[in-house]
Amino acid sequence: MKKLILAAVTASLAGPVAAAPLCDDLGFAGLLAACNRGDTIQLTLASGQPLGEDTVLQSGAYYKLEITADGSAELAIEGPSFFRSIWMNEIVINSIEIRPMAIDSIEFDKAGTAELSFIAIKPGSHTVRIPGSTGDAQSVTFSIQ
Repeated sequence: MKKLILAAVTASLAGPVAAAPLCDDLGFAGLLAACNRGDTIQLTLASGQPLGEDTVLQSGAYYKLEITADGSAELAIEGPSFFRSIWMNEIVINSIEIRPMAIDSIEFDKAGTAELSFIAIKPGSHTVRIPGSTGDAQSVTFSIQ
């Protein structure tokens, strides 16, 4: 009986299995190290155009998300589930760096680009979409593994 309890306690102390970062030697920069960066993700806000492609992200890896609006319409993206499942490093707009705690959406009144850098954290499937849209091309799913 004591061995069974000891095994249960040991297993609970080990904690959940976490996904590994993209590299083994993170160095001084930690998770922000260059070797831990995934490919840049591109989203395009344009009237009548697809938003982007569904993407698989590695939990613990660092990514950049570039959102470009062409100015053809006043458009936004929203994705509270996604934005709550990542650690946001910064948002860069016109060379201005913003370090938010959290966001729900980003709206573009005219043409421009916003660059978000983040670390994917919480595994699951998360949708980012143009608010009020119903078409499949107007949303993107991020699957964090």
